[in-house]
This record gives sequence, C-alpha cells and structure tokens, in this order.
Amino acid sequence: MSDQNDKLKNLKTSSVDRRLSIAKASLLAGTRWATASATSLFSSEEEKEKKRKKAMAEQAHYLVSEIGKLKGSIVKIGQMMALYGEHFLPEEITQALNTLNNQTVALAWPAIKSHLQEQLGSKLDDLTIDHEPIGTASLAQVHRATRKSDGLELVLKIQYPGVAEAIDSDMNLFKNMLKLTRMVPQTREFDQWFDEVREMMHREVNYDIEAATTRRFAERLNDDPRYIVPQIVDEFCAEKVLCMTFERGVPINSPVMLSLPQERRNQLGEASLEIAVRELFEWGEMQTDPNFGNYLVRLGNGDDLKDQIVLLDFGAIRQFDDNLLTVARNLIHAGYDHDKTAMVKAMTGYEFFDGMPESIKPGMADVFLIATEAFSCPSNNPDMPAGVMDEQDRYDWKKSQLHSRVMQQAAQSMASRYFSVPPKEFMFISRKFIGAYTFMTVIEAKTNVRKMIRQFA
Repeated sequence: MSDQNDKLKNLKTSSVDRRLSIAKASLLAGTRWATASATSLFSSEEEKEKKRKKAMAEQAHYLVSEIGKLKGSIVKIGQMMALYGEHFLPEEITQALNTLNNQTVALAWPAIKSHLQEQLGSKLDDLTIDHEPIGTASLAQVHRATRKSDGLELVLKIQYPGVAEAIDSDMNLFKNMLKLTRMVPQTREFDQWFDEVREMMHREVNYDIEAATTRRFAERLNDDPRYIVPQIVDEFCAEKVLCMTFERGVPINSPVMLSLPQERRNQLGEASLEIAVRELFEWGEMQTDPNFGNYLVRLGNGDDLKDQIVLLDFGAIRQFDDNLLTVARNLIHAGYDHDKTAMVKAMTGYEFFDGMPESIKPGMADVFLIATEAFSCPSNNPDMPAGVMDEQDRYDWKKSQLHSRVMQQAAQSMASRYFSVPPKEFMFISRKFIGAYTFMTVIEAKTNVRKMIRQFA
C-alpha cells in the first residue's frame, strides 16, 4: 500500500521539487563524468574510451533511476527518447533510458475515484468499475468497467491529474538535465527533436484528438473483417477520461501465437504490414508507436472464423505532408524495383536530402535498398540472400535477419556528419517499419509485401 501512497505523493509533487531533484542528480552526474574524464588523462586511447563508456553508462543509469522516481510525463519523455534517440544519443544513454519501466506503480483507487468523480460527475453512477487497473503507464492507467443499463463491457483510460500541465516544465527539466551532464552534443537538430517530442507529448494527453483518430481508423477499416478497432463511447468521455469498448485478444508475443499454423501466422503478418503500407500510401498519417502492447490478436477457429488484429492505441499519430509522402513513396518504389539509380534520384525535394552532397547519396541508397529488400524479389535483386523469399514472393523475416543487416550497412555509410540526426519524420517511418518487421519476426511470419506495394505502383 505504501507504494501506492508514494505514487500519489509523487504525482502531487510540485515542479520546484522536481526541478531540484533533477538538477541535483544532473550536477552530480556531470561532476562524476568530469572526474572520470580527468582520471583517464594519462591512459592510452583505448583505455580512455573504455573508461569513458563505463562512466557514461554509470551516470546514465543513475540519472534514469532518479527520473523513474518522479513518475508522470518526465518518464514518458525518457521513454520517447529511448525509442527514437538511437540515431543521435550515445548508446549508453538509450540503453539506460530503455530501462524506464512502463509498468509504473498504479495510483490507488481512492485517488482515481475522486479524480473520476471530478471528471464524470453523476455519470459515474451508471458504471461498475474494477478497482484494480488492467494496465498502468507513465501518463494514465486503464480500468475495466461495465455499463449498468445493458452490461456493455468498457475500458476507461484515465489520465493522471496534473500530468498534462507538467509537460512543458518536464521537457525543460529533461533538456537541462542532458545539457548539465554534457553527455549529448547540443545542436540545432537536437533542439528541433526536443520540440517534436514536446508536441507529441501534448498530442498524447489530448483525448479529443485520440478519440477522433480512433473513429477515423475504425471507419477506414470498418468493412475489413481482419481488423477490430474499439468504439469510442462518448457518454463516459471527459477531458482526462477516454472511454471505449473492451476488446478481447491475446498479446502478440503470447506463446499461443507460435502454436498457430504457418498460414494463419502469415495472414496475421500481412494484415499488420498492410496497415503500415496503407498509412503511407493511402491515408498520409501513421500510428508511430509500434509497441506490442498496442495490438492484440483475437483468435478465430481456423475455419470460417478468421483471426483478427485488435488495434488499441491511437494516441501517437503523426500526419505527414504531401512532399514527404511523395519522397517516401518514391524510395519504396525504387526498393520494389531494386533500382539504385532510382533510389538516388528519389532523394530529392526534401530538406534533408537537398542539403546533402551528391557523393553521399549512393551510400545511403545502399542502406535503403537493404531496408526495402522484402519489397523486391530474387529476379531483380541478386543481393538477396538465398532462401529468404519463396516462389510466391513470401519473405521469411526471421531467416532474413534484416534489421541487423540494415544496421551493419548503415554503420558503413554513417561515418558522414550528414547522418548525425536524421529528420524526425524519417525516424517515425523507419521506427514504424522496424516495429512491423519485429512483429513478423516474433510470430515467424512469411509475407508477400510486393503485392501490397504493387497496387500503389
């Protein structure tokens, strides 16, 4: 019970207290960092690098443990940095940030109940709510409920009080913390990235936006029996409460998934990939958080009742402008044809590419050609490893080891300063596809992506 009281106390902690605890932690980490650097002054270069990495890992873990004690939006900011920061943060920092556990301690029921009364008033009398949450995160927790009038099963996503109001001060806290520790180069791109995370945080706590997006996706997928999108129940929605129908399913990484016949896993894989392709080619907006917790699978009986994917979270949605969409689509088409000249040609009409010397582009094209390998086929791609694609153009994701091969190729090309911080939009798109690729690998699916791209050719 004390844990829950600690959580309650932390949520009410003033921004002054938060600032002080992070400032103290940052200064201490910075001082330790400087001391570690000074003590390695007379070591060999190799020894210096080893000490530097060790010191950075220690300081990063120390800072992360301090952030973890604060709860609320600063934890979510840390998680976003871990998710997208691999391109521009030192590896030691992203590894430490990855330990920020999303399973935060739940806020005690009495506190949640009074918060709900404030938000929903007398409507609360129409609900029977489970006191134990079915999920907790850094910004909200989720409770199951039943509408008394008809027994409809619901879930309530309840945003913690004060979280939305603390975003701006927490963002500044986080930024100052990284500046104080001197672990991260302060560049214009870094500032732009921080502004982007700030915007994402504000969108994520805006439940009106999430409700509207959920409805939009439900409408788009309404006639496709492969997908289930929860329905928003307006009656019990408020500024800090999002209510929707409860949808059953098993997690993606559940052992039961691997016991399904190969064909069923292939179909689930294709259905999940098709969403990513349609987001880019058809809808122009993308659910950018590829967390496995955002998907469930409702298992059919293998005959007339097919397996379905339940799409759960539409808080992290990103719209893309036509210019970027055209560039991204051209890159994918070049991958479909496995055409290096077309790939280089596609790198134009976008600030990131236009500011890059032409001599850099062929190296980057090689990275993109591997990343889009599943869109090509053995007859146009002589570099494809043997046995990775069958005669029906189905790509074996697990066998391909695609992610590590892309990273290897990228490491060879990324000696250039032009790769220090890729454009944030590309981070979202690549993160989305890495998420989809991981989904395929986990369920060991073999999928035909070519036919999805072909219809948009």
